[in-house]
Amino acid sequence: MSARRERAIWAGREIAERLLDGGDPGHTPVPLPEGVADTWIAFDQGVRDIHRWRYGTAYDGRHVEGLHVVALCHPDGHVREGALRAPDPVPELVAIRCTDWVPAVREQARRVLHAALTADPAGTLRRLTPLLLRLGRREHGAWALALLPEAMRGRPVQAELRESADLPTRRFAARVALESGQFGVRELARQAAAELDPPTARMWADAALAAMAVDGPDDRAVDSLLGAHIPMVRASGVTALRGAGRAAEAGEYLTDCSGLVRACARWLVRQDGGDPYARCRELVADPGRVTPYAVTGFAECARREDGPLLRALLGHPAGAVRAAAVAGLRLLDADDEQLLRSLLDDPWPGVAREVSRSLRATAGPLPADWLTARVAPDRPTHTRRAAFHLLRAQGGVAALRAALSLLDVRDPGLRELAEGTVRAWEWQRTLLARQAEAAELGALLERSAYLFDDYQLALRYDRLGLGT
Repeated sequence: MSARRERAIWAGREIAERLLDGGDPGHTPVPLPEGVADTWIAFDQGVRDIHRWRYGTAYDGRHVEGLHVVALCHPDGHVREGALRAPDPVPELVAIRCTDWVPAVREQARRVLHAALTADPAGTLRRLTPLLLRLGRREHGAWALALLPEAMRGRPVQAELRESADLPTRRFAARVALESGQFGVRELARQAAAELDPPTARMWADAALAAMAVDGPDDRAVDSLLGAHIPMVRASGVTALRGAGRAAEAGEYLTDCSGLVRACARWLVRQDGGDPYARCRELVADPGRVTPYAVTGFAECARREDGPLLRALLGHPAGAVRAAAVAGLRLLDADDEQLLRSLLDDPWPGVAREVSRSLRATAGPLPADWLTARVAPDRPTHTRRAAFHLLRAQGGVAALRAALSLLDVRDPGLRELAEGTVRAWEWQRTLLARQAEAAELGALLERSAYLFDDYQLALRYDRLGLGT
């Protein structure tokens, strides 16, 4: 469960509890949930659970008098049905009651929702679509999923829902629009290029490719796909170059920032009779013109004997190129441990990061004192981080000592990593392995005492045989 959804659920239950407690101090009205589908669902369940726990399921007018919202969520089905017949029931709770397990409640709620859609289709769809889509997963939710496409089709609100911040709503509205067949190939490609949600963008791009397969290529549609933000859409554009008779342009995408797009470009170069390996090698042979993604693209189709060409780029003045060369050597399994160790002190953070990854993957145990020296406060933060990752990977008490030295570092990510290392440390195992004496471990534990509660701290002291 995502943190956002968890917060929404907690908010719904909190509102339910405050409402059944009689409101806020000073008789301030309790605000109802605002538009978040998961909050409304949790609110409905919360009211029912709390009411059942406090009063049971039997109807007692004292508990719902003046609280029409509570009646709509009441454990007793007769109360829920009666609340639906009252004037202006809350639309979100009407939608939830459309999937109620009691048939009479369900049918009455659906009549109310139908009336709302007839009176104000745009406003009702705008307000309830995210909720109805989630309710569609319930046993009686298929009715809502069947209702929405017909209600959306041909209405201007559909375009608004395609821009919704609620991703299920955005995807559903796009699917309804595509099923209606109302867009030409250029508009399909434009929608794919403008879309920032990958699953939705894929629907638009697939529809554009399908349209071009039937009606023939369209250069403007292909150009729209090639200019997209999402890699999958750009890859669709590269694939479409062949049908458009523009396969010669594939070489331009051999250095794209996306591996998917680069792979499609290499495929198309081969289909056009070219050699992607030779093209990529040419792109990195000139140090004055080489780019980081040209190096990455070359490594993806290079051979192990191409290692010297990548090693030559380890001295390139651009840090991003040096980092790409380190990653490329790792991909070719052509690393040189001594050379990599000399690059751990590189001033460019990306280089140190890639060196750390390579050494963790290929190197044997590195000298702990050599790594510890690079965790010292006088080193740049990125060097300290890279060396600390290596110490953690190797294990041993040197990693614990390094973590203690990083507890006051200004970089929040590195500090959090160090704190997590100390919290998860197996202090007793370190003692039993004779990596450190109990006295030293006790001193280290004392320095990090604020990371543990009293019980956790006492337990660790006890396991070290030190007591408290």
